[in-house]
Formats: sequence, structure tokens, C-alpha cells
Amino acid sequence: MEYRRLGSSGMYVSEISYGNWITHGSQVEETAAIKCVRAALDCGITTLDTADVYAGTRAEKVLGRALKGVRRESYELFTKVYWPTGPGKNDRGLSRKHIMESAHASLKRLGTDHIDLYQAHRFDYETPLEETLAAFEDLVRQGKVHYIGFSEWSAEQIASALEIQKKNGWTRFVSSQPQYSALWRVIESKVIPLSEKEGIGQIVWSPMAQGVLTGKYLPGKKPPVGSRATDKKSGAGMISGWMRDEVLTAVQKLVPIAAELEITMSQLALAWALANPNVSSVIMGATKPSQVRENVKASGIKLSAQTLKNIDLALGTLPERDPAKTVSPNPRA
Repeated sequence: MEYRRLGSSGMYVSEISYGNWITHGSQVEETAAIKCVRAALDCGITTLDTADVYAGTRAEKVLGRALKGVRRESYELFTKVYWPTGPGKNDRGLSRKHIMESAHASLKRLGTDHIDLYQAHRFDYETPLEETLAAFEDLVRQGKVHYIGFSEWSAEQIASALEIQKKNGWTRFVSSQPQYSALWRVIESKVIPLSEKEGIGQIVWSPMAQGVLTGKYLPGKKPPVGSRATDKKSGAGMISGWMRDEVLTAVQKLVPIAAELEITMSQLALAWALANPNVSSVIMGATKPSQVRENVKASGIKLSAQTLKNIDLALGTLPERDPAKTVSPNPRA
């Protein structure tokens, strides 16, 4: 495993992060989930990502139990706040009330006294940005949060936050957690240039495009039994946008590229995302330890300029690049 600094901060993260969206508390049993976490730690993954909303707060509890007894200083624990965690109007969003209540609830579920990176899971249009950032600053000053970041914010929203943080002398954002893959490249034109300028590193999710870039989905054929595309509880809705024959046909053109490099399609997808110097880490999920052990081998793979060009040629105009696709909903609606 190789490690990179998170943005301009002094904290290092593993190039491959372990994320438990969809899997923990939902898709796999707790015993299997714990085995995956332990496999990740054994393989050198030190960065673990979750969120209060995953599996209705159950994912944080499972992760907390999986990490019980592990030396706290040996890993970086990331979680997030924004999406609904209860039925009330204040059980969501980025108000001071919800941030403080959610942070303390996450600490309890995770069984720890601090969060290494606390992230705004989306942008809240209803709460004044200064209120949100002041609450984050208080958590940092209390020692309950070490660093702060955001997920799926537009360049304009990021710039507004940085201006407020600079004006008040508050802790600055060091991370962005966007969707990013060879098929979803909406951050490249605006978010990444701003992030490079401001010392913000990307921790990207879905680098395998919900599994499409693994090549296991074939054009004209039904998805494999038990795959994400067949399981409504594990992201079938999100992957459906890529389950078009033109996309699946293009992805099959990547198979010989991976074969020539003697790596798997999953490793190719992860290495592609890591080829971007602004990416600090890529998040992978797993339902069994063997997947963890396979995917971590992507760390350290350096794709040549020609390989990256060949991937672009294979996918053609299919990748989404429109920066306007980075949109946050209204959490109170």
C-alpha cells in the first residue's frame, strides 16, 4: 500500500480507502463485514469512510464494532453529516443543531472520541453557510474533529466556503469527496483546478462506476445473479444509468488494456482514478475479503500516458463531463 497526503494537510491517507456505503448493515451480514474491515487493515488500508445515514445509522455501528480493539492512532476514520437520520425536520441538513447532534451520535456509534475527517455530505441551501462552518470550527476546537471536508459541492459553493473560512480565520477544508471514474468526470473542469489551487484533495467514490468498469456486465445479457444491478438494496437504481449496451460495449474494449498490463479490470479502474494527481485516495467497498485483497493491488500501479489515452479512445464520448451534474437536493423537502 502506498500513501498520499490529504490535500495540503499533514495527514496521510492510504491510496485505497475502505468504504461501507451499501454493504455494512445492509447488503452483508455483520460477521462478513468485520472480516472485510480486518482484511483491509491487514492489507495496509488505514483510511475508513462511512456516514451517519448509511444503512439508517447501522453502518457506523458495524464499523465501530469492527474496529474495537484496534489501536486508534493506526487508522483515519471519516464520516459525514447532512442526509436524514430521523423523521424530524431538524434530523437533516447542515444546521448547527443537526451537525452537533449528528457528530455526537456518530462518535457514540463509532466508539471513538474523535473523527479524523468530518464531511458535509452535500450542500445545504437552507442553512446559512457561515452557520455550518462555525459549527464545524467548534467541533475542531473541541478536539472532536481533526479535519473537515465536503462531498459533491460545486466549485462555486467551495469558493464561497473558503472565503468565509479565510475571513474568520477558521479551519479550512482539506478534502472533497466526489463521484469520479473513467465514466464520470464532472469534477475535472472546475472542482479539480480550484482544489489544486486551494490545497484540497479528492477522496473519490464509485471509481468503478458502481461495478460497471469491472467488465462483469455484458451487453445484451442479463446481469449476474447477486450483482449490484440485481439488488434493489445495494444501489441498483444508481447503476441503472450505466446499464446501456453502448456503455457496456465500450467497457469491454478496456479488457485487452487490462490484460496487456496483467491487472484486473477493477485494478485498472482504481489506477485510472489514482492517475489524477489531485486524488488523495479512492474508496472501494467489498462484500468479501478476497475483493479487498484484489483491489488493494491497484495501489502503486502507474498508468502510462499512452494507456490513459487508450482508455479515453475506448470510452469515446460516453463519459459524463458536465460540471452542472454536481447538484445537491434540498434536504428538508
